[in-house]
Amino acid sequence: QVQLVESGGGLVQTGDSLRLSCEASGSIFSIDEQAWYRQAPGKQRELVAYIDPRNGNATYPASVKGRFTISTDNAKKTLYLQMKSLRPEDTAVYYCYAEDEPGDAFWGQGTQVTVSS
Repeated sequence: QVQLVESGGGLVQTGDSLRLSCEASGSIFSIDEQAWYRQAPGKQRELVAYIDPRNGNATYPASVKGRFTISTDNAKKTLYLQMKSLRPEDTAVYYCYAEDEPGDAFWGQGTQVTVSS
C-alpha cells in the first residue's frame, strides 16, 4: 500500500507561480508511475503531468506544457508539480497519483488551487 498526501495549494492571481508537493509513504519502493491530475467543478478529472520515476521521463498535455513541470526525488518519496503563468482555467482540485508494479492505483486527498483573474 502507498499513502499520498498533497500540500501547497492556495489562492493566487493570474500569472503567479505555485509549487505542489506530494509526500508518499508505505511501499514506495514499488512505485513505477507517478502523476498529477486535476478536476475542476463540473468537469472530469484530467491528467496534467506524468513522470516515470525510473528514468525521469515526463509528459504533459498541451494545456499545461511549457508552464508545468513534474519532478520527483530519487527515493520517490516526494512528487512535485511546479506551476507557472497560472491562468483562471487552471483552477481545480489537484490530485497526486501513483501506481505500483502490480498495477494498483493510489490517490491523494487533493489540494485546491484557485487562480483569480
